[in-house]
Amino acid sequence: MVKRIVAIAIIFAFTTLAWFLLGATINYRTNHQDLAMKERVGQLWGQIHRQYAPSFFYQVPKQVTVSELEGDKTVNRVKTVMENVDIAIDSSDVDVNLDLGYRRKGLLWYSTYKVDFAARYKITNSTDAPQKITCSFPLPASDAVYDDFTFMFGDQKVDTIKPDGSLIKESVELGAGKSTVVKVAYKSQGQDQWLYQFGNGVSQVKDFNLDLKTNFIGIDFPEGSISPTVKTKLEKGWNLNWHYNNLLTGYSVGMDLPKKLNPGPWVSEITLFAPISLFLFFFIVFMISTVRGIKIHPMNYFFMGAGFFSFHLLLAYLVDHVAIELAFAICSVVSVFLVISYMRLVVPGWFAYFEVAAAQIVYLVLFSYTFFFEHYTGLIVTVLCILTLFVMMQFTGRVDWDSVFGKKPDNKTDPV
Repeated sequence: MVKRIVAIAIIFAFTTLAWFLLGATINYRTNHQDLAMKERVGQLWGQIHRQYAPSFFYQVPKQVTVSELEGDKTVNRVKTVMENVDIAIDSSDVDVNLDLGYRRKGLLWYSTYKVDFAARYKITNSTDAPQKITCSFPLPASDAVYDDFTFMFGDQKVDTIKPDGSLIKESVELGAGKSTVVKVAYKSQGQDQWLYQFGNGVSQVKDFNLDLKTNFIGIDFPEGSISPTVKTKLEKGWNLNWHYNNLLTGYSVGMDLPKKLNPGPWVSEITLFAPISLFLFFFIVFMISTVRGIKIHPMNYFFMGAGFFSFHLLLAYLVDHVAIELAFAICSVVSVFLVISYMRLVVPGWFAYFEVAAAQIVYLVLFSYTFFFEHYTGLIVTVLCILTLFVMMQFTGRVDWDSVFGKKPDNKTDPV
């Protein structure tokens, strides 16, 4: 009996090693593909959008003293330079629509989105003279496409846009004490995350309002961002609102796009946890067969372990070609068929079709299915282990293990 247990343990160890090698292979394929595919998706669809608030300024002449070399002498000269004077934004009214759509490349899904951005910024020339006000509007991403781009000072539309790098700079004459509204709108697309940044560092924001509509339910907010002040549930998404009268912050407003279950990391995680499911399966089959006097040779355990391994091996390469749910169903049927069709030749039919089949369905199929529930997998597996222990304790509580292991009872009696 001891030799049999050792042999089964060796088979389990080698099967575990095979799973770790398969898991490492899947991780390599996933990470290697991610480096290349993410760049391709970014080129085709766009990157993360971080939209900074525009800045407004006018220029005034300023005299400065500069030192210049003339031969061996240093000469100080007074020069006139133009200095930027910032203008605060009186109010901001921003509307954003995020339309989520997933794109798959290789073993990974990418969270891509279309964004419809429209903003109105009110500014005032608080000086006592007309000024040439310049708006510097930063584009949210350098590698992106902007359709229907609109830039307006009041009712005056700028027809010819000439970007300066990743900035759009336009100017307008504004009379003393006069106010105007600058309107900017565009349609673009990105992936993973959308952010609105008030400025570099801590910024003061007056009369700020941002409405963000989504076509998805699973909302989450990036680290270092502010939660919305109002949330309104829509039929297929959310209407989120950020409203502040006089805010002082270095944080941003944004949205993390929900991520779809990725086949690569998901299969890798199932594969690396597979030894636990096989251990529980071997434990159940060994205990039941031993108590009932059914002999199962270690080679039979080897083939059952191979049947388990076939589930993960087939799953690792099938998810490249079909939906993850369909791949899971196909691999489950194949693995269960391999094990049951083999064990019916080794043990009595009722034992193969009921005990072995039930154990494999619970400890392979249902155990692996728990990985669809990302935040509950650990808890479900823990409960399954505890239930297994309870059932086996009740099933074997009255077993005479000495007779099972062939140990002769000690007939010595204590002296009177």
